[in-house]
Amino acid sequence: MPSLQVALVGATGNLGPAILQALLAASLQTTVLTRVGSAHKVSVPAGSESLLKVQEVDYNSHDNLVSALETVDVVVSTLGFADLFSTQKKLIDASLKAKVSRFIPSEFGNDSANPLVRQLPLYGDKIKTQEYLEEKAAKNPGFSYTMCYNNSFLDWQLQIGFMVNLKDHSATLYDGGDVLFSATRLPTIGKAVVGVIQNLEATRNEHVYFHDIAITQNQLIDIAKRIDGKEWSTNVVSTAEIEEKSYEMLKSNDPKEVGNSALGFIARACWGAGYGGNFSEKLSNKLLGIPGMSIDDVEKLVREIIG
Repeated sequence: MPSLQVALVGATGNLGPAILQALLAASLQTTVLTRVGSAHKVSVPAGSESLLKVQEVDYNSHDNLVSALETVDVVVSTLGFADLFSTQKKLIDASLKAKVSRFIPSEFGNDSANPLVRQLPLYGDKIKTQEYLEEKAAKNPGFSYTMCYNNSFLDWQLQIGFMVNLKDHSATLYDGGDVLFSATRLPTIGKAVVGVIQNLEATRNEHVYFHDIAITQNQLIDIAKRIDGKEWSTNVVSTAEIEEKSYEMLKSNDPKEVGNSALGFIARACWGAGYGGNFSEKLSNKLLGIPGMSIDDVEKLVREIIG
């Protein structure tokens, strides 16, 4: 296990730092790949200098990527939606040349293996990546993949007011607010990635699901009310109507409007009936060493965010 070499791509986003912290906590030799000239800098945690290397790469240079991955066993990508397939395809091609054994693509969200989710345009690049990985793994026995799904980001999305707005005591209740959905903290996702790396054979060419808890929006509101006693302003919306509006937004000439359409598609994938947002029946928590959360644990988290 300690001899495995990991490359992390996208370590400066919302999720990347949590995965990096987990990799280092597991004493995994980690190379963070950053784009040449990127303004985003990776902070090296104190005491981890011997485990961590930061290397600039040119994603348009196959040879440069291959060189960066020559000693790597596992590539973990946390890249964002922009040009996702184009960039990950380059990374996959370089990984094959460098004899990387496992590629973990940038999934980490809704269940894009679900047939209904796969119809939503937001997930097109993720699906292309999945199909490309399946093709390459079938032709190259030494190469494999793991798709990791956590559905929603419990801590981060509560902090920004996406699930429910704890600061303003307001919420948009999707399909009534009583839909159970999987919710996962960022550090838990980091632990899950380490769990995959510690169980390479069991997770070989698999779709892996995990969460901290399955909960509803109304349960989160009830928890907040117990903490501060304040009343909430809520608005019930249909995820089917939200999906329709998102398709209309995609036609806009306003880039901001097009960008905001993503939130509607994410809401549909998270809370829509049949879209698989509750992972309870297919969890790999035990394999990955994820203990999960109780309602009391969630209350503690909500209390910290409310302040």
